[in-house]
Amino acid sequence: MTRVFITIDTEYSSGLYSGSGVADRADNFARSIACITPEGPVGIAHKLDLLKQYGQKAVFFVDPMPAMIWGVAAIEDIVGPIIAAGQDVQLHCHTEWLALAGAASPLGSGATGTNLADFSFEDQCAVLDFARSTLIAAGAPPPVAFRAGNYGANDDTLRALAAIGIAYDSSHCPALVGKGACRIALGEDVRDPVGHMGVLEVPVGAIGAMGGGLRHAQITALTLSEMLGAIRHARDGGRGSFTLVSHSFELFNRRTMAANHIVRRRFAGLLRHLSTMRGVTSATYADMPPALRLTGTGQQPLPASAVRTGMRMAEQLVSNALYGAI
Repeated sequence: MTRVFITIDTEYSSGLYSGSGVADRADNFARSIACITPEGPVGIAHKLDLLKQYGQKAVFFVDPMPAMIWGVAAIEDIVGPIIAAGQDVQLHCHTEWLALAGAASPLGSGATGTNLADFSFEDQCAVLDFARSTLIAAGAPPPVAFRAGNYGANDDTLRALAAIGIAYDSSHCPALVGKGACRIALGEDVRDPVGHMGVLEVPVGAIGAMGGGLRHAQITALTLSEMLGAIRHARDGGRGSFTLVSHSFELFNRRTMAANHIVRRRFAGLLRHLSTMRGVTSATYADMPPALRLTGTGQQPLPASAVRTGMRMAEQLVSNALYGAI
């Protein structure tokens, strides 16, 4: 069975931060976590309902850093419903919050940075230990897996994870090597789980892109057809796992507070098809973590297709025209 990891980065938005008050937190929750629209919520509660409807599992990488400002209760409001739904909570971390926390930061009021990779190994250990402890205080089981905010990890991040007892990282995005914030010393050819710096690095999935290169397997970056094609390709090639990325707010436009029905149908369609696809199971780090590939070489990604690419471009054009960017 090929394990499909539907990973959902679940986070308040530092970009929407407006203050430390109760109303400020409630507004950020409504825009980033609950995703309240006139038609009802399309955030994590909606995703939890869909997962239950189709009998699927997901991994919610939850960022506890806003607890520095709003207290642990702000994270409990996220963790509680996920655990109650029987889904997996793992650790996420956006260091942008350190600049907003002032003296409440585990590093004091002076040290700030956009990504974990901006900090020394010792400071990363302190930040990650704080984040881990806060997530547990909010009701999550001790996390075994991690993803850096913005994928902004480096090799010191992985060493720090190993030092605090976290065995898996999923910050390496092969499609964004040399383009994004990730500085882990792995190339775009590393697309299967691999031991690196004391942890098992679990790359984000990818497909081939027209003209060469890769496109990352994110719910907003691929059509339903592309996601399903990539999963079938991984299964047919004997790959042990394939990782997809989503966010708590991706079915939604945070500026207009409106649902994005194209992305919403895409996510629901993914779960519906997975529920009947042979040789594939949705999996979690808590119950069925990824495994190191022990034999053979890394499989090539789903080849680029002019037809699929054209359909994606048309779909994204309509999505942006109707609903705007997330």
